[in-house]
Amino acid sequence: MLRDDSGSAAAEFVMVSALLTVLTLAVLQLGVALLVRNTLVDAAAEGARFGALADNGSADGIGRTADLIRVALGDRYADDVRASTGSYLGQPALVVTVSAPLPLAGLLGPTVLEVSGRAAVETLR
Repeated sequence: MLRDDSGSAAAEFVMVSALLTVLTLAVLQLGVALLVRNTLVDAAAEGARFGALADNGSADGIGRTADLIRVALGDRYADDVRASTGSYLGQPALVVTVSAPLPLAGLLGPTVLEVSGRAAVETLR
């Protein structure tokens, strides 16, 4: 039976610090993923609102969305921006959809994030 505890503090320190390091990196990764998601959602919604104005079209919404994403996140996130018309809550709407890479360090989870923004189409009578 071993009764000598010498060296156990160093071993405990290594095990606990490794666990805390992994936990800290996971929280940071979650924060970055949420930042990218929220930025893309906001840009898609703003682009849909801009494109749905009476004197604008879907191309204007796509351009506005891509510009906002390029400024906030970079060029590689603004490669796949699409717009379509449809119906939302019974009203004609412009739907702007963005597909972008999700910056995950590990291989777990999705690698592409797709978000949409919708806005009621404004018309002049």
